[in-house]
Amino acid sequence: MNDNTDRPPLRIRLYAALGKEPEWSQMTAEELRTLQLTVNRKRASPLARVITGRMNPHATADWREIVLPGRTLAVRVYRPGASRPDDTARALPLVLHVHGGGFVGTAAQSDWINSHLAAHLPAVVISVEHRLLAPDTPLSDAVDDGWDALEHIYQGPDTWGVDPERVAVFGESTGGLIAALAAIRARDSGLSLRAQVLANPCVDVASSMNDLPSYARYADNPTLTTGQMEMFLRLGLPPGTDASALSPLATADASGLAPALVVVPTHDPISDQGRRYAERLQESGSPARVAEYPGATHAFLSMPNLVPQAKAARTEITNFLRERLNTGAAPRTRE
Repeated sequence: MNDNTDRPPLRIRLYAALGKEPEWSQMTAEELRTLQLTVNRKRASPLARVITGRMNPHATADWREIVLPGRTLAVRVYRPGASRPDDTARALPLVLHVHGGGFVGTAAQSDWINSHLAAHLPAVVISVEHRLLAPDTPLSDAVDDGWDALEHIYQGPDTWGVDPERVAVFGESTGGLIAALAAIRARDSGLSLRAQVLANPCVDVASSMNDLPSYARYADNPTLTTGQMEMFLRLGLPPGTDASALSPLATADASGLAPALVVVPTHDPISDQGRRYAERLQESGSPARVAEYPGATHAFLSMPNLVPQAKAARTEITNFLRERLNTGAAPRTRE
């Protein structure tokens, strides 16, 4: 389903007009590092709440670390707040979240939706601060971070207060790719997942994106331009990379995967990727449905105060996960 206009929401257009898009093709490694630090500092700042939304008052968020062979991985952990002591005393479902951005991004940009999920499912939501793409950090590193975090938590659920029988993955944009690959690997490894939520996901880096109608139609979308996508592919897929191994859409076997909710904002150059992946899952017998949001832009779940459709999408994601994780009726809390 497409809406009748190719123009993104006015608030997004005004927001985009405040800044100038970098020359992605000319960016040096040093300039990229400066960009990463600057963007993530802004996204994690209190002032950013004007765009990214505020924390749910019935949830808490803390940074923790996962110690892995050869590296330490930061994660942001959301839990129901002290106002729900009945939930803090028992093992809760786990939602492993992976933020978007690719070569920029931080878990803190997703506080609005993740704190809501923690409070309203209720659940423990663990958002992975994966390695960002850079000349020496390919996409495969970020994919490994997502999987290694999931496997680590599975191996020690009591440490995190989670129920290993009620686990879901949730990824946005690049994080959607990471979450989808984690779901495939979980099936192959015998780890049980109840659900996967893929929001405006990039699920195919093996094919030419120029072949997608949405890629041409929304090439100049303010929240994801084709210039950004080209930078993403250049950093993520150095020469010699097996792009098919990093493309959920190209997986040889899409059967037996956790039920999926694929959230598709229509004003997005990669919206057709989400649609095609849902179709692939359905054709393979894996339950999947598409939730389209006409007029919404890429990354809209991280900009709820600019894109009003984000609230409806958050409700749909919450209801889907509540049903899949068997968390019962919605709690009587107000945000």
